[in-house]
Amino acid sequence: MKRKRVGVVVFDDVEVLDFCGPFEVFSAARLDEERRREEPSPFEVVLVAEKSDPVIASGGMKVIPEHTFHTCPPLDILVVPGGWGTRRELKNPVMLDWLKARAAEVETLTAVCTGSMLLGFAGLLDGLHATTHWKSLDWMRDSFPAVSVHYEQHVVENGRVVTSAGISAGIDMALKVVARYCGEPVARATARHMEYPYPDSNARRV
Repeated sequence: MKRKRVGVVVFDDVEVLDFCGPFEVFSAARLDEERRREEPSPFEVVLVAEKSDPVIASGGMKVIPEHTFHTCPPLDILVVPGGWGTRRELKNPVMLDWLKARAAEVETLTAVCTGSMLLGFAGLLDGLHATTHWKSLDWMRDSFPAVSVHYEQHVVENGRVVTSAGISAGIDMALKVVARYCGEPVARATARHMEYPYPDSNARRV
């Protein structure tokens, strides 16, 4: 298959595992597990931020984005993580406008945790089913009356839009996307390589 480019959005106070979890899944995937060292992932993963300055993630991790919103190349898959920084970004018209523009171009639009709230405030969830971190479910319900909020599901797939519960749920979400593009055996092999349990159940864990 032709390599798919995955853009992962980062911003100050982004939750580390929200973006590192999907990054690991997509970069660790292999079509031929026996040639793991010889062949690259079928996904090219890039970090994208509004500006080129280092991003300070949760816990103080400093992250250097590869692309800015202005220089970002075409994407096939977009991952929008969450974290405390979403509270600021949902009031950032540059972020919301960029998300709307890129959402119209990508094949698959995904969000982790309160990254779903960014999609909601960008008007990208109206009429869809979605979920978010368990602490923010009521916030999502009250903010977006046109969205069917799922309280019991870990990952909600609504056509090309995929949202997930909090933090570690981004790994499960990314594995489901890998399965979409490469088949479930590849997704299961990726989870096994990571020593992560493949999400056979979609029940929320809390």
